[in-house]
Amino acid sequence: MPSFTRDGVTIQYETWGSGFPILTFAPAGLASVIDVWRQGMAPIDPTTDFADRWQVIAMDQRNAGGRSHAPITAADGWDSYTADHVALLDHLGIRRCHLYGQCIGGSFILNLLRLHPERVAAAVMAQPIGRIAPELPPPPARFHAWAAALRDHPEATPEVLGAFYRNMYEKGFVYCADRAAVAAIRNPCMVLAGADDVHPRAISEEIAQLIPGCEFIPEWKSGPAVEAARERVRAFLAAHTPAG
Repeated sequence: MPSFTRDGVTIQYETWGSGFPILTFAPAGLASVIDVWRQGMAPIDPTTDFADRWQVIAMDQRNAGGRSHAPITAADGWDSYTADHVALLDHLGIRRCHLYGQCIGGSFILNLLRLHPERVAAAVMAQPIGRIAPELPPPPARFHAWAAALRDHPEATPEVLGAFYRNMYEKGFVYCADRAAVAAIRNPCMVLAGADDVHPRAISEEIAQLIPGCEFIPEWKSGPAVEAARERVRAFLAAHTPAG
């Protein structure tokens, strides 16, 4: 599997197909790795569903339990991940691409759109994460499981991990950006609705309402709705794929 290293961070990635690139972010929160696309957590799997027309790129996120690794500091947060994503595009010589992400991938996408909108032709967010309650809850079991799986990270003290958790999740809403920043997005976007506590339907609806012209798919996870949504996503990406 190919990889590259920058500033002590090693990122592993894979590519499929050819054509205009789609950078993808797998679900599973901080455990977002390439293999999750193949574990049945994603009704739409871009690595198989889009590679006939586009170049699909997937990556193991840093310290996600896969093959990408980075030091952990109390200053890490969404911008640390976005730096990895931009570095991967630069490594591959990609100036502009589509984005497709599920779960935490929604916030990865929103932060990339906030910081580097010129790098994105169009973006699709499937069941984006978010929080409706104003207060930051204690770290959930999935965060503790991620932290317990860290290896070779003596720097990841309880104090550092506590700061990292706050950097990632204290803001609420979509975590990486406030409502004004989301409303300022002008890239073509599509949202596939969430429907549970981690991916609230209300968060999906609000993202779609805030971004001008954002397309919204309310049903997409089972039965005939899966194929219908897949075709809508493909048509959306095709409509915004630059000629040539």
